[in-house]
Amino acid sequence: MDKYSFLNAAHTAFFAELYEKYTKSPDSIEPSWRAFFQGFDFGLESSLEELDIDILAGEGSMLANGQQIAIPESLQKEFQVVRLINGYRSRGHLFTQTNPVRERRQYNPTLELENFGLAQSDLDTKFDAGNIIGIGQSSLRDIINHLEKIYCDAIGVEYMYIRTPDRIQWIQDWLNNNDNHPNFSADEKKNILRKLNEAVSFESFLHTKYVGQKRFSLEGGESLIPALDVIIEKAADAGVKQFVMGMAHRGRLSVLTNIFGKSPKDIFSEFDGKDYEEAIFDGDVKYHMGWTSMRETDSGKMVNMNIAPNPSHLETVNGIVEGIARAKQDNSHPENESEVLPILVHGDAAFAGQGVAYEIIQMARLDGYHTGGTIHIVVNNQIGFTTNYLDARSSTYCTDVGKVTLSPVLHVNADDAEAVVHAATFALEYRMRFKRDVFLDLLGYRKYGHNEGDEPKFTQPLLYKSISKHSNPRDIYAQKLIDQGIIEKGYVKELEVEYKKNLEEDLMDSRKIEKTRITPFMNDEWEGFQQKTEDAMLKPIDTSYDLKKLDKIATGITKLPEGKKFLRKLERLVKGRHKMYFEDNQLDWAMGELLAYGSLIEEGYDVRMTGQDVERGTFSHRHAVIKTEMHEEEVILLNELGELQNGKFHIYNSLLSEYAVMAFDYGYAMASPGTLTIWEAQFGDFSNGAQIVIDQYLSSAEDKWKLQNGLVLLLPHGYEGQGAEHSSARMERYLQLCAKDNMYVADVTTPANMFHLLRRQLKAEFRKPLVVFTPKSLLRHPKVLSTKEELANGNFQELIDDENSKVNKVKTLVFCTGKFYYDLLAKQEDLDRDDIALVRVEQLFPLPAKAMRAIIKKYKHAEEVVWAQEEPRNMGAWGHLLMHFEEAKTFRVASRRFYGAPAAGSAVRSKRRHEQVIEYVFDKTKDNFR
Repeated sequence: MDKYSFLNAAHTAFFAELYEKYTKSPDSIEPSWRAFFQGFDFGLESSLEELDIDILAGEGSMLANGQQIAIPESLQKEFQVVRLINGYRSRGHLFTQTNPVRERRQYNPTLELENFGLAQSDLDTKFDAGNIIGIGQSSLRDIINHLEKIYCDAIGVEYMYIRTPDRIQWIQDWLNNNDNHPNFSADEKKNILRKLNEAVSFESFLHTKYVGQKRFSLEGGESLIPALDVIIEKAADAGVKQFVMGMAHRGRLSVLTNIFGKSPKDIFSEFDGKDYEEAIFDGDVKYHMGWTSMRETDSGKMVNMNIAPNPSHLETVNGIVEGIARAKQDNSHPENESEVLPILVHGDAAFAGQGVAYEIIQMARLDGYHTGGTIHIVVNNQIGFTTNYLDARSSTYCTDVGKVTLSPVLHVNADDAEAVVHAATFALEYRMRFKRDVFLDLLGYRKYGHNEGDEPKFTQPLLYKSISKHSNPRDIYAQKLIDQGIIEKGYVKELEVEYKKNLEEDLMDSRKIEKTRITPFMNDEWEGFQQKTEDAMLKPIDTSYDLKKLDKIATGITKLPEGKKFLRKLERLVKGRHKMYFEDNQLDWAMGELLAYGSLIEEGYDVRMTGQDVERGTFSHRHAVIKTEMHEEEVILLNELGELQNGKFHIYNSLLSEYAVMAFDYGYAMASPGTLTIWEAQFGDFSNGAQIVIDQYLSSAEDKWKLQNGLVLLLPHGYEGQGAEHSSARMERYLQLCAKDNMYVADVTTPANMFHLLRRQLKAEFRKPLVVFTPKSLLRHPKVLSTKEELANGNFQELIDDENSKVNKVKTLVFCTGKFYYDLLAKQEDLDRDDIALVRVEQLFPLPAKAMRAIIKKYKHAEEVVWAQEEPRNMGAWGHLLMHFEEAKTFRVASRRFYGAPAAGSAVRSKRRHEQVIEYVFDKTKDNFR
């Protein structure tokens, strides 16, 4: 008997639903049915060949597993309708009415019936496939009408690439409900109109009062305001306690006023260009500023709201926001990360063009960087400055990068306010349910040029001819509500007059204020921390630590847990650390570093470290995470401290990114001053990839935005013949950025000094970024050792004098930094020279000038002072020394000559140059080297 004979008798609804299930997840159905449906899907030729399933030439029959099967025409049509439904699900977004000012591009194949084996004559035939979309058995005409409403109206939805059936099903159920069209009450509609009016009226007020001034107007994308409003209101009801938001310039002022509650009076003061109250604060342009506020929602819930400051490097703020959100989750909401919601608002050109957007999206599911899902909103102007979207990307949509994480993307006509709010509600519900990213693409336009002084018709005359005739979203929506009988004709005018009246009062008040006051960002997190000047940075800070406790921490990190098998090399490493502490009392770099972390953890601080391969360490020195041999179970000894475990040690190998990861950790440190937050470069020059973060945040945020930050950068630096890239951390770049009191820069040479330097970061009553040029060869150098007493009882030394010098015999006083000291020391010992003193400058900024002058005075018999560095003359610290130490102008400089590259690619040439510099330090006649 034909085992498929029941196809003629069984109910077609069963097969339609089974086929639909197969299209979502082939592996979820029984193998023989999977083979059957694969046979029907004649488009999957490669799959058919692999499974020995061939479509027969005869219509309505097929060969599956060697057996000819006759498919009833009715069932065959059902399958074709299912394929049509999936066609709308997969491609419907390409045929939406989402562009308010342009005709859409044409895409093929279309959703015409003929492309699915159906005909006009089938339109009135009823199909059980209607059950799949929730309308029961229905005519093909009704099925298509339903699909058009869901997938081809003002919202286009991309989601069929998602590989998780429950997420696909949830999305489809959500869309099928109300045909993917909202059913708002009259009050909800009035609230949407109210927020639209705020957006439109605020921009028009500024346009009138501050003619020609840059404000990066939201006009053309005003529906962003009701979208954000509904997200915050509904998120608060769903349990969200804190919001962290990042966005570029466009619409920022409107968001600050109409969502975050920043007083328009303060914004007007910024427009008027008044000076700031504080002399040590330089400030920034108004559309870069951050803000923190508490907002009471309509349901009476209080939520904390933060919008991060953002420079002109638009997408840089993405990582900052994610880092802030993660810090808030770790510190205040460890049991439920969903209570902190990151929202990122992008511009279309920047989101498609900036690589950091991709980096951030790749971080979304990683242990060290996840934040429980981010709502991404693209305010899509269809233009970047003067560049058309066709010249701005190769992908179909600016949001296509979002598909990397298999996230749903909704494309929405920004003129349709209800559709925008409906899509925003979807985004929130999806994020809260699945804790994953979701993307909204609000397709609108930009009413004026890139800034309000530009003439956009120069480059887009046709587009701006269309825009000039186009009504704003508020007026479009108001007319819709008038037609529905919800409001009367004068309603919007009343709203506008009342809103602008309040703005006028704020404007008058702002002009009574002589100077602008900037409210600190995230003030609650920074309570008790004071901004400090250079004088305070140079004052000693007590970083000593109880020796008995240090012994206990050393015990904890030099003993592997019992009952677990580790690689012999790791067992020897840990035993060696036990011996160096408890028997030899000679601690290497790794022990000094790990004990610094352990001591801070015992004092109740957390430590967070990320970067490429930081768990083991690029040079295999740290081994902060130890893995068992058989199962790769992770053991973090710094989290096994027993009664001393008052904080946590968080360490994560990062993705291969510098820009996004450093931004994330900068944001983390911004929200968590009680955590020692560290980013380590694999090699020091890798920080080049994060230069925007260094320039726009690390070195300047305190001056621009009144933001302290204690982020530590560990940058391996030293000339060991590894070529141009892996020799230099580009010390000169950081030193050029140093000014007044903006950061610490150090190049330390002993484990004890590293111990105290790291402890100083958290023991200070203020926070400054710290850049440390860390060693490579010194990690195992026989002279780079410290005693436990130096750790327990010492303090950070900004300058280390030559303890072996015979002061009265010294004829040449040499100042140097870092690893080069040990190269010079080896030469001094080889020559047995006691007429030279080698003094190490351990802190390069703030430069310990007073201590350096005292050293020069001490060696009063010295005939010359030498600055010695292994870097070329135009690199390293020499130029910095000339700017910050007047006496340096009289120094003899021993360095490589001027070069474009930091070091020679040839190890032989590099070694020769290195040795020539060393020889010149000891003999000033040998200055003819190249």
